[in-house]
Amino acid sequence: MTRTMPILRDLLLATALLGVLLLIAARLDTGKETDMRGPFHVIDGDTLSAGGERLRLLGIDAPELHQICKDAEGRDWRCGSAARMGLIRLVEAGDVECRGRARDRYHRLLVECRRGADSINGRMVREGLAVASGGYEHEEAEAQQARQGLWAGEFERPRQWRDEHARTKEADPLEGFWDWLKEKLGRTAI
Repeated sequence: MTRTMPILRDLLLATALLGVLLLIAARLDTGKETDMRGPFHVIDGDTLSAGGERLRLLGIDAPELHQICKDAEGRDWRCGSAARMGLIRLVEAGDVECRGRARDRYHRLLVECRRGADSINGRMVREGLAVASGGYEHEEAEAQQARQGLWAGEFERPRQWRDEHARTKEADPLEGFWDWLKEKLGRTAI
């Protein structure tokens, strides 16, 4: 009996250690790379959907759809809508491929989208329709120097705008449902 206890203890310890190692390996394995080609539905300036999957453009942060900025003359400018329209224009140009493997906390696939050698993510930042967030700092500096898009006037960084408006916004509980329904009906599919 006394000899069985250390063996049982060692077996349980080895099993627990193996379980921990498997969990670590699962967390480190971000999965296989996913390639997607259109048609894409543009949700906002940095989010697409295709085949029922939500895709978030990696390394950029575009103004929220309802975000208002100031243009060069100080007038209100619907920069969130402009970012969405800019992404629609870039995606509609055709032959877009998006690749990614990791997911964000909302389970969206984080992707780099390209049309040939041209990075759509980088183009959004270069045109001043998004800011860099972990990539594309060179493109952001170019946009800022050329006073493109957001950089022509005044704006709050999208992260700051979201943080401030999350406290005051009364979310429409059906908003996600309406987006899903529109996508399924193909009313705004690209």
